[in-house]
Amino acid sequence: MRRTTVRRTAVAASAVSLALLMSACGGSGKSEAKDEPKGKASSSAPAAPAGKGASQAELEKLVLTDADVPGRKVTEATPADLATAKGVSADKAECKPLVDAMSLRSGGTPAATVIRKVLPPAPSAAPGASDEDKMKAGLGALSGTLTSDTLGSYGDDKAAGEVIAALKKSGADCAGGFTLVSGSDKTKFTKVAPADLTAGDEAVAFTLAMDLDGKAGTTHLVAVRKGATVATFYALSLAGQAEQPKAVVDAQVKKLG
Repeated sequence: MRRTTVRRTAVAASAVSLALLMSACGGSGKSEAKDEPKGKASSSAPAAPAGKGASQAELEKLVLTDADVPGRKVTEATPADLATAKGVSADKAECKPLVDAMSLRSGGTPAATVIRKVLPPAPSAAPGASDEDKMKAGLGALSGTLTSDTLGSYGDDKAAGEVIAALKKSGADCAGGFTLVSGSDKTKFTKVAPADLTAGDEAVAFTLAMDLDGKAGTTHLVAVRKGATVATFYALSLAGQAEQPKAVVDAQVKKLG
């Protein structure tokens, strides 16, 4: 794959960013040790009371960990991720809800937000493997679907429902496409199409087609409301063709109760 295509795919998927791509090739031992206790404690995390927004501490218990998605790795969003996401915008005002959801930003005015990145199962090189084999294993990881998982908590079910409604409207208004802008980089999305997905109390899903220097790419955006919490997922692949992250969505919705 050309370097320019990789860069544009990463820019277009700012919700995951280059930091996630580096993690896909192998995270540090420090971050793995930090995540492990959370994974062990997560299975019994109580859901937030119906109709009431979860606190920051409650969201931390409800968000996915490694234990919830066997074979995948869950990491926290880094300051670099957040800085990149903050600078992302759309060329059309009506597409802002879509771009916010793609860029680690919960819609509306959330009382609390928690962000995670879910890396796909990665083929690992055998002990003593050559540098070439290690590189192939790393590229294999990048060809999988990488997913961001953003939980936003709202004051009540109505406020959370308004976030879903805004996304539905934005998807319809921007069906013919838009341009995502990140600094001097611009990526053209040529189509936003509704996708099938049923989850939680209500959900919305889109398949987004993008132009990667003449090559067609596909990403997926999903948002699910469970009570006063909205879980937003954005999925991409450096190979250009991502899959809808249904397994990740199902695991997160199950954990929300």
